Amino acid sequence: MEIDRKYKFSWELLGDIQAGRPNLGNSTRVEVYRLLQFAFRDVIEQHVGTEATEKIFIEAGALAGKQFYEHMLTPTTDLNEFVRQLQEVLKDLGIGILRVEKADMDKGEIILTVSEDLDCSGLPELDYEICSYDEGFISALLECFSGIKFKVKEVDCWCTGDRTCRFEAHAEIA
Repeated sequence: MEIDRKYKFSWELLGDIQAGRPNLGNSTRVEVYRLLQFAFRDVIEQHVGTEATEKIFIEAGALAGKQFYEHMLTPTTDLNEFVRQLQEVLKDLGIGILRVEKADMDKGEIILTVSEDLDCSGLPELDYEICSYDEGFISALLECFSGIKFKVKEVDCWCTGDRTCRFEAHAEIA
């Protein structure tokens, strides 16, 4: 039984940007996005702890990734076409520059990088990866494309001294 929720996500919540922001349009600065993300992250962590906060960000990323796939990409069964579309849209929206380093769908293994990542590129070194939202986002994109659940883990991050975020994706065996 689903509970009645006030803030249940739907794509329509993104609104009509042209009508609502006729002068400012659909762009803003990265600082504003990060202000929102890190303020949420801090407050949520204070309420539920670090581990639960990471889980929430992964789940939110997965919800966003599924919606993004359904509304921003054209379904295809060709991996190269999926990657091409994804690269184009992520770059056009200023989210990041996607590169696939390795893809073996038969083994269910993918390694990809996101440079100039919206979440972390340019942040100070923190000695830990912070792109948990991206982990969920990427896992949902891969699942929507392939029909296979993937576990995605960030293994390199700007915040750990790398200059690109690297993610390893592994198919989850049922």
